[in-house]
Amino acid sequence: MYIILVTLACLFVSLPREIPVKFEVGGMKVDKTLVRKDLNIGIGNFKLERSFDLKLGLDLVGGSYLVFEADTGSIIEERRTDAIESLRDVMERRVNLFGVSEPNIQTSSFEGIDRIIVELPGIKDPEAAKAIVGKTAQLVFAEVSDGEKEESGEEGSEVQFKMTELTGADLKSAAVSYDSVTGKPVVVIEFSGEGGEKFAELTGNNIGKPLVILLDNQIVSAPLVQDRIVGGSAQITGDFTLDEAKGLAIQLNAGALPVSVQLVEERTVGATLGRESVEKSVKAGIVGLSLVLIFMVVFYGKLGIVADIGLVIFGIITLALYKLVPVVLTLPGIAGFLLSVGMAVDANILIFERFREEKKKGVNMRLALETSFDRAWDSIKDANIATLVTAFVLANPLGWSFLHNSGPVRGFAITLALGIGVSLFTGVFVSRNLLRVFVGDKG
Repeated sequence: MYIILVTLACLFVSLPREIPVKFEVGGMKVDKTLVRKDLNIGIGNFKLERSFDLKLGLDLVGGSYLVFEADTGSIIEERRTDAIESLRDVMERRVNLFGVSEPNIQTSSFEGIDRIIVELPGIKDPEAAKAIVGKTAQLVFAEVSDGEKEESGEEGSEVQFKMTELTGADLKSAAVSYDSVTGKPVVVIEFSGEGGEKFAELTGNNIGKPLVILLDNQIVSAPLVQDRIVGGSAQITGDFTLDEAKGLAIQLNAGALPVSVQLVEERTVGATLGRESVEKSVKAGIVGLSLVLIFMVVFYGKLGIVADIGLVIFGIITLALYKLVPVVLTLPGIAGFLLSVGMAVDANILIFERFREEKKKGVNMRLALETSFDRAWDSIKDANIATLVTAFVLANPLGWSFLHNSGPVRGFAITLALGIGVSLFTGVFVSRNLLRVFVGDKG
């Protein structure tokens, strides 16, 4: 029952948004389009909205491929890596403003040349993207003042920012440290000589008020000034986690390091190429899966039919996960899915071969079934753990510099890992319970 419920729920998610229904029987003609609704739940202040559309990557849906070269000649070698990472972080935040499904932004350094590679799947206005993404980050400190406004005859208050002369050019560095009293993460900022004088005057005029830090006109932080700060250094405190403090330091450094960039390469991947890739991949996948289904039935008979049902359920659940996570599907991602199908088939073959061995010994069907699953589990477990370790290395979730971290490789690794997880569920749990139903009291 649980298997049926999970399969039906995943089937609903996996279905395309629009399903055309056209047929004619006798004098009755039906020509309609069924529309699948997205998830939209609202209870009081709680709202949950989720689109069940499949997100496609640059190679499938088309888009823009941009390469920016950073001018890091004026930056000392010790801070060069931080400058590039800060620049990449700012570009990623800007790209997210476009609502791109999976912006792939990575750094590339070779023979003293530092570049930022930006892939924008499905972007409709590449000129606007180039203008915004390639702009040098602007960090500004601002004062806060309460202003009154009138709107439609009603009065209300709004927060107004007054830009100051203290900018990212006056900031030497920002780093994560720990408060000596509380032990919590803080961000320590250091100004240049002139910047320290500006900061001292600014904090002296705003005691008890927040001092807003804006990066590209977006609020990065708004610490409360507790006293006039002299000496050219300050500490931003708050209820930060370590990751939040690191993120704030990176954003501040992005404004503190005015790295200019120049667009050196631009390519547009057309939608036609994307459609052709999808069609060919779908055809190849259907042919391959059909051959696998036929193979299982020919070699294992009724057991093969059960395995085929498990594979269909595997496909439904996997596609639903791709939409729910969501996973941005690329051609390498499709390859990862097909490889996981092979792993699912391998699990069934191991179980069925063990089942045949037990039957030759004269063991009744139910005992042979349970024994075959138990004895095949070690082989299945070892094979899948090895594959998951490989997927972990390829995905490089910890961002190790000595490993590859390109988007397509990570997409392959993620779809492979998800497929392996689902194949373990369907190959062992689903197939086992289906066989138990079909075997029944036989034996």
